[in-house]
Amino acid sequence: MNWAGGRAALGGALLSVAAAALLSAQGPVRPYKSQIAVDHPAVAAIAPAGDAVARLAARLDRGEVTLEGGASGAGEHGQGALRAVLAALDVPIDSQVLVFSKTSVQAAHISPARPRAIYFRDDVLVAHVPGTPGLEVIAIDAARGPAFYALTAGAGGVATFTASHTCLKCHHGPNTAGVPGVFVGSVVPGPGGAPLRDDTAIITDHRSPFAERWGGWFVTARRGEPPSRANALAASPADRAALVREVPRNVTTLAGLVDASAYLAPTSDIVALMTLEHQTQMQNLLTRVAWQARVAEAATPGAARAFAGLTADLEDLVDYLTFADEVRLPAAVEGVSAFTATFEQRGPTDRQGRSLRDFDLRTRLFRYPVSYLLLSPMVDALPGEVRTEIYRRVYARLTSAAPARPGGPALADRRAAIAIVHDTARAVPSFWRLPK
Repeated sequence: MNWAGGRAALGGALLSVAAAALLSAQGPVRPYKSQIAVDHPAVAAIAPAGDAVARLAARLDRGEVTLEGGASGAGEHGQGALRAVLAALDVPIDSQVLVFSKTSVQAAHISPARPRAIYFRDDVLVAHVPGTPGLEVIAIDAARGPAFYALTAGAGGVATFTASHTCLKCHHGPNTAGVPGVFVGSVVPGPGGAPLRDDTAIITDHRSPFAERWGGWFVTARRGEPPSRANALAASPADRAALVREVPRNVTTLAGLVDASAYLAPTSDIVALMTLEHQTQMQNLLTRVAWQARVAEAATPGAARAFAGLTADLEDLVDYLTFADEVRLPAAVEGVSAFTATFEQRGPTDRQGRSLRDFDLRTRLFRYPVSYLLLSPMVDALPGEVRTEIYRRVYARLTSAAPARPGGPALADRRAAIAIVHDTARAVPSFWRLPK
């Protein structure tokens, strides 16, 4: 592989390529969702629930906590601030994934030799390019959706979180279900990391064919990594298949590909990246339903208001929640970091010790056919009628007598998912009964 060369930097998104380059749908073609304006009166009226970064910023202002290393960090690569922020926000280092495509506002600093590191938990994402000042952070507000921040040096070098509104240029549109959101993209990267062709860029999640995923990303795996665009550069934009053929798979460490000392871990874990793909689009769909519900509530009086204009979005949301179109793994996958174990440990678990966070990694990503984000504060914050309707539709899927699609979840796993939700959700409707 030739890691030399370079191209003009592209503006763009926190996790992926510029919005104009990512107008292809993942997998089968899906219609784009209409855009909901941030300044719509019903949306603007949504009171923030308070996100993790806002809470941390308030504690910093009150002097209750400090970030060791300041905004610019300590050491050659600025790792001091990064470690401090990850610790303060309880974001695990083992979630690290690396993207080397020049597809963010820091494109000029990113290259295959110096990829951008992204760390995440359920409601926070932190991005850092070694050797650059500051960090980019996205925090999910349960009621309003994602909030975008930059960590910069304030007076006297004190670390300060400031809101970043320029992110919405790429993080609000067709790539994010028509609302502010986050996405993972795949490109055909040239020798310097810049996408060679915009028409080959796609957004990826658990529905995407593996052969089209992870272009511009490093992926480390112990075994089972499917053929994809990861870990490789394209010499010719016309031969997309060559990129997939030439990808080195089951690379267990980034040592030799990048300066591993510049990163907190020598990995870009395959299980972490697959989880991030699922999580981003799930949260975008939840934000859309929340916004649509508020718009409908403001415009339509009476009992019908909750579902006015929501039918298609609710169906898409429930499809995604229940992994209806998930692409099967061709072989059992094993990551190389501790992410698989630590993610599962975050629970919660039912009376038998099972969790929606339990991985399968043999034929599909998760063991049970309901997303762990059904239990998230985003669902809890939805209007009551909408939340109940989501539970009703998910329950109907899990209890359906119709045979599952080929390769779909087994009856035992569907029944287990019912029990897990029953035991672990903060509040379930009365119709959500344990299987006999």
